[in-house]
Amino acid sequence: MISTPSNDDADPLALERQVCFALAIASRSVIGLYRPLLEPMGLTHPQYLVMLALWGRTPLSVKELSGMLALDPGTLSPLLKRLEAIGYLRRDRAVTDERQLAVRLTPTGQALREQALAIPAAIVARLGIEVDALVQLHSSLTRVIEAAGEQP
Repeated sequence: MISTPSNDDADPLALERQVCFALAIASRSVIGLYRPLLEPMGLTHPQYLVMLALWGRTPLSVKELSGMLALDPGTLSPLLKRLEAIGYLRRDRAVTDERQLAVRLTPTGQALREQALAIPAAIVARLGIEVDALVQLHSSLTRVIEAAGEQP
C-alpha cells in the first residue's frame, strides 16, 4: 500500500509524491481486478481492450485499432493472432484496400459480449467507489493522457 504524502514533505523526489508511481500502482492494481473476470472468457486484459473496441465497431482496420488502443502494430499483431486462434475474430484483406487488414468479430466473438456485460459492474463493486467518482477519475486521466501527448 502506498502512503499519502504529507503536505510538509518538501522533497520533490519522494517516491510517494510521484504521479508516475501512483499511476503505475493504480494501473497494476485495477488491471489485476480484471484477471479473474477475464480468465473464464480466455482473455487477457490487452485482448479485452481489443474486444471492447471491436464490440463498439467492426470491422476496423489494424491501423484504426492501433490508434484507438494507442498500441503500435507490432504490439497489436500478436494480440490479434491469439484472438484469431481462439476463434474470436478474423483478419481479412479490406475490400476497399487490399493492402490493409480488416479485423472483424466472428459470431463467437460477438456472442462473448453478453458475458462481458457483467464486467463493468463487477469492477465498480470491487472498487467500492461511486460511479460518479470513477467518471471524474476517467475525465482527469484523459486530461493527463492528452497533456502527456498521447491520444486517448
